[in-house]
Amino acid sequence: MKLHIQNKFTKELPADATIENYPRQVENAAFSYVEPIKPLKPVLIHASIEVANSIGISQEDINAIEFLNVFSGNTIYPETKPFALCYAGHQFGNWAGQLGDGRAINLTEVVHENKTYTLQLKGAGPTPYSRTADGFAVLRSSIREYLCAEAMYYLGVPTTRSLSLMLSGDQVVRDVLYNGNPAYERGAIVCRIAPSFIRFGSFEMFASRTDIVNLRLLADFTIKEHFPLIKQEGVNKYLAFFKEVTQSTLEMIVDWQRVGFVHGVMNTDNMSIHGITIDYGPYGWLEDYDSGWTPNTTDSQNKRYRFGNQPEIALWNLYQLANALYPLIEDAKALEAILDEYSVMYEKQYLLMMQNKLGLQEKRDNDLSLVEQLTQLLEKAETDMTIFFRNLGAIKKEESTITAFEKIKIAFYNENGLEDILLSEWHNWLEKYCVRIQKELITDDERKVKMNLVNPKYVLRNYISQLSIDAAEKEDYSLLIELVEMLKNPYDEQPKYEKWFAKRPDWARNKVGCSMLSCSS
Repeated sequence: MKLHIQNKFTKELPADATIENYPRQVENAAFSYVEPIKPLKPVLIHASIEVANSIGISQEDINAIEFLNVFSGNTIYPETKPFALCYAGHQFGNWAGQLGDGRAINLTEVVHENKTYTLQLKGAGPTPYSRTADGFAVLRSSIREYLCAEAMYYLGVPTTRSLSLMLSGDQVVRDVLYNGNPAYERGAIVCRIAPSFIRFGSFEMFASRTDIVNLRLLADFTIKEHFPLIKQEGVNKYLAFFKEVTQSTLEMIVDWQRVGFVHGVMNTDNMSIHGITIDYGPYGWLEDYDSGWTPNTTDSQNKRYRFGNQPEIALWNLYQLANALYPLIEDAKALEAILDEYSVMYEKQYLLMMQNKLGLQEKRDNDLSLVEQLTQLLEKAETDMTIFFRNLGAIKKEESTITAFEKIKIAFYNENGLEDILLSEWHNWLEKYCVRIQKELITDDERKVKMNLVNPKYVLRNYISQLSIDAAEKEDYSLLIELVEMLKNPYDEQPKYEKWFAKRPDWARNKVGCSMLSCSS
């Protein structure tokens, strides 16, 4: 296995002066050197050949003992020095101070085909940022991370990628429901990759300590290495950087809303400056369309990170990044102008996304009203979001509302129990929709093809993920492997996986792992 090592981050940014690994406040540093804990008996469960190839690793490499050792943290790859990032953040709207990579260790940076990647182990042991935690991860949370990153990638949502999933051979104590009943679980390690793992909180850390020298170093490094198209100098350089991050964040959120993904813990330390989805913890997928749903038990009361609030939370987080960058810019109006543009652009891009989901290629002024009426209707009775939008593509221009309703009624969780008033509302909306698609110049079949490109048939439903976890706990990884393959083509019909194009079963409604999850997930 030959990796092309770069290590620019650790060469150009300040390191923690203390080399001992114990929980502490780390001053004047972007990272701390720290080595993974050697696992007791690592076992490779699965590795993505596509991700491996993207960084120059072959199937032959994956099969070798070196791959197992390096990506379990058992050995250190030559000419590398693992490290953990120092960053801060706002958690649930409150300033939390220093946070950092508490259970993530960056192995190194690599370059392949002119692209830079950071390789990071999650669950490989404690760091100076672990606080009272142990830095390890368990199998269930590792499977969720491994599967979801790849599912998001193939859905076309900006994300980290998953390289490998391994058992550590160690036992890890977790209180899954935070109810005072800790238990031993099997330890696991995921290797994930991204252009970098620099976060909003990386800049907040230096700004909060008025460490302007290192704030500028980090910003200059980030722009030089990851935003090479920015050619401006001085203040304009940092404004251009902030504008790029704002735009990419906006596009990511639109994609989340498109596929029904809820992150669950949109703290500023979980926001990437690359506009990619990172840190898959208590995430979830909308089963029924519910703008007020959050998958996070910690968020169950205030629902700050609910599905319908994700666009506003992203903007709130961008305000915190703007505050952190302000010392380099000192122009509040210029920053506010970019933030104001976010709201305007989000409304436009959200409407465009919904028009595409509805198959409306010829954009018209009254489309917003049609969209708003639909989302209100979807909330009035439990309606499976994925099935509804996928089946909507089967409706034809000249159909009666009765025939049209037959094609989407399977999306209702209680399709036979809909009240007459609600049925009437649905027929009224479908009548408007059929009139609207009659104005489309393309054929019904062409419209369906376009709709199927943005409305996935298969998503990583919470109960499906939990089924794979339950099987894996019994050392049966067949379902996990099946899901990996299915999720590579989420927009295709894939008849052999038709059983997964189904509503959440009743048994999964309140089952742990199938509805809401804790941050330990």
